[in-house]
Amino acid sequence: MRINLKQLRESRFLTQRELAAKAHVGVSTIVRIEKGRQVPTFQTIKRLAVALAVDPSELAQRDD
Repeated sequence: MRINLKQLRESRFLTQRELAAKAHVGVSTIVRIEKGRQVPTFQTIKRLAVALAVDPSELAQRDD
């Protein structure tokens, strides 16, 4: 499973810094998640989902 963060963030015209501020996480966290270097905790997924106004399941993408 991959996290579909960059596409959702860009579709809302948010910078990494803006999303980090809205989700109350560090910019480095956003960068690492987008690059696939970090798997976010469930708490982080919930924060990102709220900041992006999406259901948490929309952040996940299957690797088929």
